[in-house]
Amino acid sequence: MDFKHDPDTNFKDLEALSLQETKDQVQALREAVAYHNYLYYVKNRPEISDETYDALFARRQDLENARPELQSNDSPTCRVGAPPVNSLKKRKHASAMLSLDAVLEEDEVAQFQHRIADRFSSEKDRYVMEPKFDGISVEVVFRNGSFEYGATRGDGEEGEDISRNLKTIGALPFRLQKNKDLPSFLALRAEIIMPMEGFMARNKKRVQNGKEPFANPRNAASGIIRQLDPSKVQDKPLTLFFHELLEIEGTPPENHWDLLQKLPEWGLKVSEKNKKVSSFEEVKKYHQSMKEARDKLGFEIDGVVMKVNDYRIREDLGTQQRSPRWAIAWKFEHKKEITRLTDIVVQVGRTGKITLVALLEPVDVGGVTVSRATLHNADEVRQKDIRSGDKVRIERAGDVIPEVVERLKEKGRLRSKPFAMPEKCPVCGAGIFKEEAYHYCPGGLACRAQLEGAIIHYAARQAMNITHLGNKTAGALVEKNMVKDIGDLYELRIDDIKKPNHNYHEVSENSTILQPVIQFPISGCAFQG
Repeated sequence: MDFKHDPDTNFKDLEALSLQETKDQVQALREAVAYHNYLYYVKNRPEISDETYDALFARRQDLENARPELQSNDSPTCRVGAPPVNSLKKRKHASAMLSLDAVLEEDEVAQFQHRIADRFSSEKDRYVMEPKFDGISVEVVFRNGSFEYGATRGDGEEGEDISRNLKTIGALPFRLQKNKDLPSFLALRAEIIMPMEGFMARNKKRVQNGKEPFANPRNAASGIIRQLDPSKVQDKPLTLFFHELLEIEGTPPENHWDLLQKLPEWGLKVSEKNKKVSSFEEVKKYHQSMKEARDKLGFEIDGVVMKVNDYRIREDLGTQQRSPRWAIAWKFEHKKEITRLTDIVVQVGRTGKITLVALLEPVDVGGVTVSRATLHNADEVRQKDIRSGDKVRIERAGDVIPEVVERLKEKGRLRSKPFAMPEKCPVCGAGIFKEEAYHYCPGGLACRAQLEGAIIHYAARQAMNITHLGNKTAGALVEKNMVKDIGDLYELRIDDIKKPNHNYHEVSENSTILQPVIQFPISGCAFQG
């Protein structure tokens, strides 16, 4: 059975397989799915179609359902289905996860280089340059080639165990690729990131549902990876880049560059932008090239990292209290005011009024990271001739609401089609109508966005002043069909909140658990949940 190179998905009926044939097929499928995950996530060169991969995965799942005794911890089907937990446990790191000294000026990087220049016996391959990912730093541990656990950085000495959530990320192999140099114990530092495409898609969905968008991909990834229910993580657009050795038992690589070459052989994803350099001039060129390329990478970086390549020199240099003396982060200045508009999203308000929101690549405006701006209505979009993909200038009106001031022309760039207002509400599907300058959804409380807005408005301090009934709780009540109009709020009881199918665990990506305490200012209508 060659499911790796020439997979035949015309499978026999499960009932027609003997126990030995089932065992053989399970093992062959495990190896095949791991192999094609490696090609897809690490090598970026898949050899089979998505449909064929899905067929192999589904077959493995069917076999394990039929023969549960054949399921193993490294089965690809273990990426999903783990039950939620009440809290994330603490785990001590195999080795301290230090932070890097970060600088903005070239002179400061030059001083770092001068301080350690006399340590090198050769002019060749002194440093390794890497992109500085703007993500979530984690420890990932393998024992005897199998994934054992993963943890957040925390305070550098211990972090939260996020193993169950990490296992939902396709770029994490449950077993390392077979290799004669495979260590018996391997602790690595990696970065969880959300690619820009996935970030924009999630923000678009949030804005359409009347929710605040995430400020940047890092914030989005941070909230997701600390979820208590792995099922809330498994479909999220996250990936993983490995970039540093923490601890190893076995044959260690001679230097950092050798490690970066070895990791993909073991099935672990590293950045294709890593580079060996020898002189400070090469360091500067790398910094400039990455600064120019940052908008084309598909994920956020906020600088570059300069590391001593030789592990022996690293050991001699040692560490300071919280950072190594053998590495430094050369950060970029924040992108200010000018950015790219990635999409124009329709947002439905409490009254049914539709506003248009510009989703942006995160940009610094007056010291605040902005990922969206108002466009008010379709007439403004048409007058300013703003389209998805345009480079735009952003201002904060009255230091509060960001606005798209103008489109910046780009010579030779092919623009997208002009924006067109949809005919139906993106939330409830009701037909949209126009009244003067604005469009409206007539769905009323049958439109989820309007219902949530009505609940929040009703509960506000200046209205009924219902304690702890904010955006998240209102969203949870509507999502669970517990409230279909305002009057339903007064029918809620503690037992309703405690029902298994009405739990509030992690209804939002940037929260860990919702424990609402709602108190109505009417006698007899108060409860805690």
